[in-house]
Amino acid sequence: MSDFLELEEKVVKMLKTVFDPEIPVNIYDLGLIYKLEIDDAGVANIDMTLTAPNCPAADFIVEDVRFRVESVEGVNGVKINLVFEPSWNRDMMSEEAKLELGFL
Repeated sequence: MSDFLELEEKVVKMLKTVFDPEIPVNIYDLGLIYKLEIDDAGVANIDMTLTAPNCPAADFIVEDVRFRVESVEGVNGVKINLVFEPSWNRDMMSEEAKLELGFL
């Protein structure tokens, strides 16, 4: 069980290195990651959203997530489900992200 928690922590740490090119805050602290589950085979299943459905950087962000999460030792694959329900809003951001963007 602790191995899964360690692996999940490593994946979260890696997700915090992915940025929307237009926003100086990582996607995890922005609240764009709705779900992260790692199955017994080591496949990371991620539900994520974007700040807007027509985000011009959507393909870049999704592929960056895939590339970086696949690089984590112990991850044997990544399945990304891009969702838009619930709609993203500022309340989903971490306190650090709100502070960085001047919302606090």
